[in-house]
Amino acid sequence: MKAPSNLEWPLWEVFIRPKGGLSHKHAGSVHAADKKMALKHARDVYTRRMEGVSLWAVQSAHIVASDPDQSGAMFEPAESKIYRHPTFYKIPDNVKNL
Repeated sequence: MKAPSNLEWPLWEVFIRPKGGLSHKHAGSVHAADKKMALKHARDVYTRRMEGVSLWAVQSAHIVASDPDQSGAMFEPAESKIYRHPTFYKIPDNVKNL
């Protein structure tokens, strides 16, 4: 029986949480036969220089994404919620960072 090649293995998306960071960032993709192998491949490929403290590996087939061509319909409801955007508040001059 022939062993599966890397191209027959599922594609996994890799996310890394940096040392000082709070959120995971997409780092790239790896092919792996299962979740343990996906984490090992992700570690070997994307954290060779101790770039992170946490890894996520998610099968690409399990990710659901919105269609960029439908962004108007998807994000339009937020336009009517002006209270979510602090554009009408006056910020004192002595405040440098919010």
